[in-house]
Amino acid sequence: MNRYIGYFISGLLFVVPLAVSLWTVYLLYTFIDGLIPIPIPGIGFLLVILIITTIGFFFKKFSIASSVLGIETIIKKVPLLNLVYSSVQDLMSSLVGSKKKFDKPVLVRMNNNLFKPGFVTANDLGKNGLSGLSTVYFPHSYNFSGNIFLVDRKYIKPIKSSTADVMKYIVSGGVSGSIKV
Repeated sequence: MNRYIGYFISGLLFVVPLAVSLWTVYLLYTFIDGLIPIPIPGIGFLLVILIITTIGFFFKKFSIASSVLGIETIIKKVPLLNLVYSSVQDLMSSLVGSKKKFDKPVLVRMNNNLFKPGFVTANDLGKNGLSGLSTVYFPHSYNFSGNIFLVDRKYIKPIKSSTADVMKYIVSGGVSGSIKV
């Protein structure tokens, strides 16, 4: 009986992550495909991808930032919209833009026996009157959230692992990825 339970658990370890991954991709695909309601499945998805790519092409190729700045000026005048827009814009540019922010993985000494992996997002806060401090973001495991701490640089040690490995390590609760100091 124990052997069959072991087979079942092995099957779960394979099937559940695969099913969750495929279901997530399906939900994302259906959501994007439904943004442009066309009765032929997949056409809405392709159009959304094409529209976003075309906007990116024109934005990058012809530097239409000045016309976008006009839109941003209007958005910045609307209190709640400004907060949401600027937060999402900063998050997107820190993850996939040219100004990636999560590119400095570190290990921070919290006390004598506690170390926490994170990412330096601002190296020197001297211009804010906080000389010697850095901003470190600590993502939570299995969650899309985290904490920001202002940390004395003497407690920060760079990690030699890739950003992706460190993020995978943190998000998985230390099960996947690696940290090399």
